[in-house]
Amino acid sequence: MQKITTFLWFDGQAEEAMNHYMSIFKNSKELSVTRWPKGHADEGKVLVASFELDGVPFLALNGGPQYKFTEAISLSIDCKTQEEVDHFWTRLTEGGGEPGPCGWLKDKFGVSWQVVPEQLPRLLGDADRAKAGRAMNAMMQMGKIDIAKLEEAAKG
Repeated sequence: MQKITTFLWFDGQAEEAMNHYMSIFKNSKELSVTRWPKGHADEGKVLVASFELDGVPFLALNGGPQYKFTEAISLSIDCKTQEEVDHFWTRLTEGGGEPGPCGWLKDKFGVSWQVVPEQLPRLLGDADRAKAGRAMNAMMQMGKIDIAKLEEAAKG
């Protein structure tokens, strides 16, 4: 049984965020939605939404404006192909997201993500430190990671 669940605090966008994320990740589903009861100022609006993204549980709360997302925490997506990297990068930056350096981005809700091809940690951890250094230097010049350019740089 999963003991750790990522809990995301939104200011009124919990349902929109859940639906957006579920449209991006395969094998995703809504688990439950708790709405404010009749008579409450936010009657009918989502209070808490529970969902899975590719089998990983998340909770989204409409908690109000007092807390904002920062880059101090991010969600990392492991990708096998450039096609996957491109998919996640494009979908997560659409609608007002911001590309960042070295495979990092912020989505339109302010949540930070790392889109990481499986080749990156392998190349950065290569026993040939010169090869690893070339891969690191190439990565430092990228926003979205380009696997072919990364591997080309590592080869020298």
